[in-house]
Amino acid sequence: MPRAIWPLHRGRPRLEVVLNTLSGMLLSPRNLVADSGAGSMQAPFELILTDQDCLASNATLTTTIQLGGAFSGAFPLYSLRIQVPQIGFDRILQVVGVPIVLTGFDGLAGFRFLNRFTYGNFGDPDQFGLEV
Repeated sequence: MPRAIWPLHRGRPRLEVVLNTLSGMLLSPRNLVADSGAGSMQAPFELILTDQDCLASNATLTTTIQLGGAFSGAFPLYSLRIQVPQIGFDRILQVVGVPIVLTGFDGLAGFRFLNRFTYGNFGDPDQFGLEV
Protein backbone atom coordinates (compact mmCIF):
# COMPACT_ATOMS: atom_id res chain seq x y z
CA MET A 1 0.00 0.00 0.00
CA PRO A 2 1.46 3.40 -0.96
CA ARG A 3 2.24 5.70 1.94
CA ALA A 4 3.26 9.36 2.05
CA ILE A 5 4.85 10.76 5.21
CA TRP A 6 5.69 14.34 6.18
CA PRO A 7 7.40 15.77 9.26
CA LEU A 8 5.19 17.75 11.62
CA HIS A 9 5.13 21.50 10.98
CA ARG A 10 5.12 23.71 14.06
CA GLY A 11 4.13 20.64 16.05
CA ARG A 12 1.02 20.03 13.92
CA PRO A 13 0.19 17.20 11.51
CA ARG A 14 0.65 18.29 7.93
CA LEU A 15 0.39 16.92 4.44
CA GLU A 16 1.28 18.24 1.03
CA VAL A 17 -0.99 18.54 -1.99
CA VAL A 18 -0.21 19.77 -5.49
CA LEU A 19 -2.41 22.18 -7.46
CA ASN A 20 -2.40 22.96 -11.19
CA THR A 21 -2.36 26.50 -12.61
CA LEU A 22 -4.68 27.69 -15.35
CA SER A 23 -1.87 27.07 -17.85
CA GLY A 24 -1.51 23.46 -16.65
CA MET A 25 1.71 24.04 -14.73
CA LEU A 26 2.03 22.62 -11.24
CA LEU A 27 2.14 25.01 -8.30
CA SER A 28 4.66 24.24 -5.60
CA PRO A 29 3.31 21.82 -3.00
CA ARG A 30 0.90 23.36 -0.52
CA ASN A 31 1.29 22.49 3.17
CA LEU A 32 -2.07 21.72 4.76
CA VAL A 33 -2.76 21.15 8.42
CA ALA A 34 -4.52 17.80 8.85
CA ASP A 35 -7.59 18.57 10.94
CA SER A 36 -9.93 15.63 11.55
CA GLY A 37 -12.19 18.00 13.50
CA ALA A 38 -12.86 20.16 10.45
CA GLY A 39 -16.17 19.17 8.97
CA SER A 40 -17.85 15.79 8.92
CA MET A 41 -18.34 13.09 6.29
CA GLN A 42 -21.37 15.07 5.15
CA ALA A 43 -19.51 18.39 4.90
CA PRO A 44 -19.76 19.99 1.45
CA PHE A 45 -15.96 20.46 1.34
CA GLU A 46 -12.81 18.38 1.74
CA LEU A 47 -10.14 21.09 1.82
CA ILE A 48 -9.90 24.76 2.73
CA LEU A 49 -7.41 26.80 0.70
CA THR A 50 -6.85 30.49 0.10
CA ASP A 51 -8.98 32.20 -2.53
CA GLN A 52 -5.71 33.15 -4.22
CA ASP A 53 -4.72 29.48 -4.67
CA CYS A 54 -8.20 28.52 -5.86
CA LEU A 55 -8.24 31.30 -8.44
CA ALA A 56 -4.66 30.62 -9.60
CA SER A 57 -5.59 26.98 -10.14
CA ASN A 58 -8.00 25.39 -12.53
CA ALA A 59 -10.87 25.91 -10.08
CA THR A 60 -14.53 26.05 -11.05
CA LEU A 61 -16.83 28.01 -8.77
CA THR A 62 -19.78 25.78 -7.89
CA THR A 63 -21.67 27.67 -5.17
CA THR A 64 -21.32 29.60 -1.94
CA ILE A 65 -21.55 27.83 1.42
CA GLN A 66 -21.98 28.96 5.01
CA LEU A 67 -19.31 27.89 7.50
CA GLY A 68 -19.14 28.20 11.27
CA GLY A 69 -16.28 27.70 13.70
CA ALA A 70 -12.77 28.89 12.85
CA PHE A 71 -13.96 30.09 9.43
CA SER A 72 -17.32 31.73 9.95
CA GLY A 73 -19.39 33.24 7.16
CA ALA A 74 -20.22 32.67 3.50
CA PHE A 75 -17.39 31.39 1.29
CA PRO A 76 -17.08 30.20 -2.32
CA LEU A 77 -16.97 26.47 -2.96
CA TYR A 78 -14.82 25.36 -5.89
CA SER A 79 -14.23 22.14 -7.78
CA LEU A 80 -10.46 21.80 -7.96
CA ARG A 81 -8.00 19.15 -9.10
CA ILE A 82 -5.89 18.00 -6.12
CA GLN A 83 -2.93 15.65 -6.31
CA VAL A 84 -0.86 13.77 -3.74
CA PRO A 85 1.69 12.25 -6.14
CA GLN A 86 3.45 10.03 -3.57
CA ILE A 87 0.33 7.87 -3.24
CA GLY A 88 -1.10 8.30 -6.75
CA PHE A 89 -4.01 10.46 -5.60
CA ASP A 90 -5.41 12.70 -8.36
CA ARG A 91 -9.04 13.81 -8.03
CA ILE A 92 -11.40 16.73 -8.43
CA LEU A 93 -12.46 17.80 -4.92
CA GLN A 94 -14.74 20.35 -3.34
CA VAL A 95 -12.58 23.11 -1.86
CA VAL A 96 -13.59 26.19 0.13
CA GLY A 97 -11.75 29.42 -0.68
CA VAL A 98 -11.02 31.73 2.28
CA PRO A 99 -9.08 35.02 2.48
CA ILE A 100 -6.39 33.74 4.90
CA VAL A 101 -5.57 30.45 6.62
CA LEU A 102 -3.69 29.32 9.71
CA THR A 103 -0.28 31.02 9.97
CA GLY A 104 2.47 28.79 8.62
CA PHE A 105 0.12 26.68 6.48
CA ASP A 106 -1.42 27.04 3.03
CA GLY A 107 -4.74 25.50 3.99
CA LEU A 108 -6.54 22.76 5.85
CA ALA A 109 -7.47 19.15 5.08
CA GLY A 110 -10.77 18.29 6.74
CA PHE A 111 -12.19 14.99 7.95
CA ARG A 112 -13.97 14.19 4.69
CA PHE A 113 -10.62 14.26 2.88
CA LEU A 114 -8.59 12.50 5.58
CA ASN A 115 -11.18 9.73 5.90
CA ARG A 116 -10.37 8.59 2.33
CA PHE A 117 -7.11 7.18 3.73
CA THR A 118 -5.54 5.43 6.67
CA TYR A 119 -3.84 8.34 8.40
CA GLY A 120 -1.75 9.06 11.45
CA ASN A 121 1.81 8.97 12.71
CA PHE A 122 2.46 5.28 11.86
CA GLY A 123 4.44 4.83 15.07
CA ASP A 124 6.58 7.98 14.80
CA PRO A 125 5.28 10.93 16.87
CA ASP A 126 7.30 13.41 14.76
CA GLN A 127 5.48 12.68 11.49
CA PHE A 128 2.08 12.48 9.86
CA GLY A 129 1.13 10.34 6.91
CA LEU A 130 -1.54 9.08 4.54
CA GLU A 131 -1.79 5.54 3.26
CA VAL A 132 -4.00 4.16 0.51
